[in-house]
Amino acid sequence: MDHFLDAFRNYATFQGRATRTQYWMFFLIYLLIYIALSVIDGLFGVPVLSTIFALVMLIPSIAYATRRLHDTGRTGWWQLIALIPLIGAIVLIVFLAMPSTSDEKYGVPVAA
Repeated sequence: MDHFLDAFRNYATFQGRATRTQYWMFFLIYLLIYIALSVIDGLFGVPVLSTIFALVMLIPSIAYATRRLHDTGRTGWWQLIALIPLIGAIVLIVFLAMPSTSDEKYGVPVAA
């Protein structure tokens, strides 16, 4: 849960790095909350809660993914590759899952 709260502490911080563990734990908690809210929305027939949650989490999600890409030695602009149908999302997931680099271009590597 600490990784999820870290997204709010660094709401719009696009500098620095995020380890694989930090990013994927954040993503897992995000996904679980989104699914729970979608189920609640399904009971009422209007996707209000999940939509609000997704909008609130938009900037922190982009910032966290940028920091994760920095940790792999890539710029945050690589997130735009997800706009390419099918292949783009797969490539982005592969980039986000890659191990950290020792390159200090985006700051000192974070200890896992």
